[in-house]
Amino acid sequence: MASLLMMLAGCNDSGSSQEVGQSLDDLKVSRVVGGEPEMGRRIIAAYECGVCHVIPGIQGAHGIVGPPLTDFGRRQFIGGVVPNEPSLLVRWVQDAPSIAPHTGMPDLGLSNDEARHVAAYLYTLR
Repeated sequence: MASLLMMLAGCNDSGSSQEVGQSLDDLKVSRVVGGEPEMGRRIIAAYECGVCHVIPGIQGAHGIVGPPLTDFGRRQFIGGVVPNEPSLLVRWVQDAPSIAPHTGMPDLGLSNDEARHVAAYLYTLR
């Protein structure tokens, strides 16, 4: 309770809300249990996700089919349909059509581990 009050009090200071937001982003990254951002970056490159998306940190990722993933870690929703939460993001990058049947994002066939790594990397984009 005390930490919640400290966070709320900090929102009144200019600049403090950004620090609070960054710590919440860090919390999201840490909640992707077993996810390693660097492994995620390599998996994203290997699966050529940049054919469809603009993805910072991925060489040649200049796609215009899907939305740019710039600042993904700050977004409120995944694909505009579900809250941007770690467990949902892992499911989304594995098999987005199981969540949103009409999405253009394909079932990538990622393993659970691969999906956690990808999610961890996406949360670093802020």
